[in-house]
Amino acid sequence: MIIDTHTHFYDPTRPEGVPWPNPNDELLYRKVVPDDYKKLAVPEGVTGTVVVEASRWVEDNQWILDLAANEPFIVGFVGNLAPNAEDFEKNLKRFSANPLFRGIRLGGGHLQQIGDANFIKNIEKLAAKELTLDLLINPEALKHLPALVEHTPTMRVVINHVAGVRVDGNPPDDTWVSRIQEAARYPNVYCKVSGLAEHTGQKPAPEDVAYYTPTIDVLWKAFGEDRLIYGSNWPVSERFAQYKVVQNIVNDYFSAKGDEAKAKFFSKNAIAAYQLEV
Repeated sequence: MIIDTHTHFYDPTRPEGVPWPNPNDELLYRKVVPDDYKKLAVPEGVTGTVVVEASRWVEDNQWILDLAANEPFIVGFVGNLAPNAEDFEKNLKRFSANPLFRGIRLGGGHLQQIGDANFIKNIEKLAAKELTLDLLINPEALKHLPALVEHTPTMRVVINHVAGVRVDGNPPDDTWVSRIQEAARYPNVYCKVSGLAEHTGQKPAPEDVAYYTPTIDVLWKAFGEDRLIYGSNWPVSERFAQYKVVQNIVNDYFSAKGDEAKAKFFSKNAIAAYQLEV
């Protein structure tokens, strides 16, 4: 079993269009739906995916859930709801009634609102429903994570795209390493080993796992075999590497760690982090 925990689906051809991607984006501005993804992923052994936020539009949460209703390959959905919005609680109740709705994703800017009472109150409501918080953050925003986790220690948090560290084949930035190690001290914090090819900035990105090993080694030592998760970031990843290359990089790394560690990385840890019913 392989669960890809990071895909995006959207359809610019629908009447209302889409707020993302930009129409000038020749690669991404196209209809991207599960059948497109499965053509690439199924041959690589993928058995299901967790979709991450269609867009900032509230009703696009429903669009993805409607898509998932007829697509068993979608095993979970991480939505987009702003915790500082007046209708957060109402929308959280509405969407979480669907068991495929597994949480929300926030950008790094939201973490600076930790001192805001309304923000914290709504994050507590997310935690009370035992939903997961994905974080799209850079190395600078990573420093705010401990304060959030200490306030809601039982909530599962998933760092996206290795917190945006630059990947250049060398040992990663010391500040990032320190902050990753601090984040990993909290047992409910997970990390997606995703975005590696993107963070090289190279088109195409290197295919040899050795180029990425210094970065993944830091994550492995910090989070261990129980809290690292596979995510492709498709179709965004196509800017830098083909789908099979993205998967092969991490497959090469985790295969060397043994069958159990590999099984945890590719499925078991995702099931635990998102409480998936698969």
